[in-house]
Amino acid sequence: MTNTGPHIAVVDDEPATREMVGDYLRLHGFAVTLCDGAASLRHFMARQQPDLVVLDLNMPGEDGLSVVRQLKAAGDVPVIMLTATASAIDRIVGLELGADDYLAKPCELRELVARVRSVLRRSTRAGASQPAAGRSVRFGTKWLDVDTHRLRDEAGQSQPLTKSEFLLLKAFADHPRRVLSREFLLDVADARDAEAFDRAIDVRITRIRRKIEPDPANPRFIRTVRGLGYAFEPDGG
Repeated sequence: MTNTGPHIAVVDDEPATREMVGDYLRLHGFAVTLCDGAASLRHFMARQQPDLVVLDLNMPGEDGLSVVRQLKAAGDVPVIMLTATASAIDRIVGLELGADDYLAKPCELRELVARVRSVLRRSTRAGASQPAAGRSVRFGTKWLDVDTHRLRDEAGQSQPLTKSEFLLLKAFADHPRRVLSREFLLDVADARDAEAFDRAIDVRITRIRRKIEPDPANPRFIRTVRGLGYAFEPDGG
């Protein structure tokens, strides 16, 4: 089965480490591309923008700090640095260049997954607080205006949205046709929200479907992927 969750680029010149990290991320629902260095990452990013880059700093040739600098100059893809030396200078320079987090190698893979989810959550919230001007995404019978946080119909009438409903819709808009796990969506919906526990993601999806689906009992635009989560189908499947 091909994972269609958030897409992670793993950049490491050590094949065994690269494969191990990639397999563990896939096991937890992420789509993964493995790169053996800076050139491989650039080749991949010329075709597709990942949701996050896990980057080894200590590679031969073009080092990780140079890659961090280039990534942050070109856009705002989140970066988690891995460093075998655990050098304080490397970590400080990397963070000053804009890296989002770091772990010392060898790292505990469960912690890496937790850091990936945390950075993705922060990135999603930052996008919600600084939306792209004028961006609108169609969800079934409604339009989501990202810059104004409004859900509106064709006539321009607004449909009320809670904060977490907006964050969920924006996550779907940012990851069309990708299966997003309940755990990822729980993070996106803001775990500090008292309603965002237990089965509250399923409850929120039900509420959202009532607002956007022509037939909420037979949803086409936000579909359930049994055992995995939910996926946004812009064309209604």
